[in-house]
Amino acid sequence: MQSIYKPLAAAVTLALCSGAYAADQERYIVKFKEGKGPSVMAQMKAQGGKMALDLSSHNAAAFMLPANAVKGLQNNPNVEYVEVDAKRYPSAQVVPYGIPMVQADQLSDAATSNMTVCIIDSGYELAHEDLAGNQVTGTNDAGTGNWYTDENHHGTHVAGTIAALNNNTGVVGVNPNGNLNLHIIKVFNADGWGYSSSLVSALDKCEQAGAKVINMSLGGSRASRAEDSAFAAAESRGVLSIAAAGNDGNTRHSYPASYNSVVSVAAIDSNKLVADFSQKTSQVELSGPGVGVLSSVPTGTALVATTNVGGTGYEAIGMEGSPTGNASGMLADCGTGESACNANGQVCLIQRGVISFAEKVQACENGGGVAAIIYNNVAGALNGTMGDVVTSIPSVGVSDVDGAAMLAQVGSNASVNIGAGNYAYFDGTSMATPHVAGVAALVWSHFPQCSNTQIRSALRATAEDLGAAGRDDSYGYGLVKAKDAVDYLTTYGCDGNNSGGGNTGGTCKGRNCK
Repeated sequence: MQSIYKPLAAAVTLALCSGAYAADQERYIVKFKEGKGPSVMAQMKAQGGKMALDLSSHNAAAFMLPANAVKGLQNNPNVEYVEVDAKRYPSAQVVPYGIPMVQADQLSDAATSNMTVCIIDSGYELAHEDLAGNQVTGTNDAGTGNWYTDENHHGTHVAGTIAALNNNTGVVGVNPNGNLNLHIIKVFNADGWGYSSSLVSALDKCEQAGAKVINMSLGGSRASRAEDSAFAAAESRGVLSIAAAGNDGNTRHSYPASYNSVVSVAAIDSNKLVADFSQKTSQVELSGPGVGVLSSVPTGTALVATTNVGGTGYEAIGMEGSPTGNASGMLADCGTGESACNANGQVCLIQRGVISFAEKVQACENGGGVAAIIYNNVAGALNGTMGDVVTSIPSVGVSDVDGAAMLAQVGSNASVNIGAGNYAYFDGTSMATPHVAGVAALVWSHFPQCSNTQIRSALRATAEDLGAAGRDDSYGYGLVKAKDAVDYLTTYGCDGNNSGGGNTGGTCKGRNCK
């Protein structure tokens, strides 16, 4: 029986007798095979190992170990896995990349108390830690429930981009200091759709609430004469309406974004490249950050993921629709995951491409895999969804760079952990739109004497030209820029210099499906 522990004993003895131990030690979690914990821990202690924390109820323990002891432990037949005991810190506030990209961090939002942004969407979680301190009112729409709840998650994410609070928690929005007035109209039910007549009614309610800017991260392919007329009338009364260009990745028009009285917003990524899903039309007017946008979602509905391979932690994003939980096993290379690979009891490493994420995870599951790590086949992080497919194993997305690093560690122990959180990364023109709406309100608050059309012209004139020189169907006039618009209005006044725009050189519900 004693011979079972020889690999461990040798590893511990060699490591703990080394004079470098004190300098090189790091804290690791050692997970034991069922029933083997007490014996292995006793052996490690006898050899001088320092236990930092006993996790017997989880059949594990935290130990201070030198790096050269880890491989021996990983090879021990009585040890399920060894992983770095990852450090955790008090929750810190994050500034999403889109906030500095649109220059919102360069302006004060102190005067936004003279502005109201109306968000027509799926609701607003009033109790959210990053939204509860805002100046917010709302109106219920027939059949959709209370405006201050959000069963669909979409509206709370949109609201966070516009006005998440600067409170040392979570994220910050374009207007982060609780001065901006918000009015919420809940037109989407839990299934995530509504009627054009509901949108017309919501527009009326926004105006009744005193809104000057309206955010509509929504749309559809069929135009409505009633909508067109209503938005044109609202524009004549001083309202600035802003809507998503659409996520179908084609050249079809989406409405209400494609009415002349509405600003159509395209989505770009952190490299200022147009998103592949962003619709490209003659009505696209401005662009905003819309890929991998981190913002608030209803409390506890987000997926917070951690991934570790061979003792190295990697940044991961839980696939929307993935179950929560922990899983670990040897890392198996499953290619593009088009069929079940021999991964019984293992963690599947799968490249993006060819089939949907859901099909890849199902193939892993069918082959006995306990978790799936899908890595990108293009630059950047991978933010995906299972769609409507239900799976029983946790699944995450990682970047192309991290995927390549993991490929070099196939055969090492891997662990995937998915828990609940309050913030999530979404993709979509729906995420780009609140950046533009938030900037419009911020800029307008500095020049309340300007009209809606003058603010609209200033945003066009100062947009950062992207893509082909001048206005184009992918980016419109370009990326909205808050500080540049304020400087422009300071120099030229509300009437501007009549440049016409572009003077700077030139939903899978928020997730990817495959």
